[in-house]
Amino acid sequence: MIRYALTCPNDHSFESWFQSADAFDRLTSSGRVSCTVCGATEVTKSLMAPSVRPARNEPAPRPLSTPANPAEEALAALRRKVEENSEYVGMNFASEARAIHDGDAPDRAIYGEARLDEAKKLIEDGVPVAPLPFMPGRKAN
Repeated sequence: MIRYALTCPNDHSFESWFQSADAFDRLTSSGRVSCTVCGATEVTKSLMAPSVRPARNEPAPRPLSTPANPAEEALAALRRKVEENSEYVGMNFASEARAIHDGDAPDRAIYGEARLDEAKKLIEDGVPVAPLPFMPGRKAN
């Protein structure tokens, strides 16, 4: 397997894995590799630092990261704002949101996790909730 740093004509950067350099060439020439942000199929390889294994007694170097695109930066900012201004209630989200809505718990901003059926029931009952476009910290890499 080989990992390539890729860019599209709109200067979006992303990475993808391929079985071989030949596989990358075949897939791109047939238009089957597309930008993860805008969907453009005219992608090209970018310069990428090779991953070299350090000597046994040296710590592994930190990987070089590509600059975040505006969408990733906006998502990171949203996550920071939610985490700084809300209380994480974990899997108790549905019951806690309902208690706040019914006046049985103090009014405050919360976020957490709920099963799909629980989330649908909250919406059906008029409890103001919305899905967040990120995973809670404990489930993210």
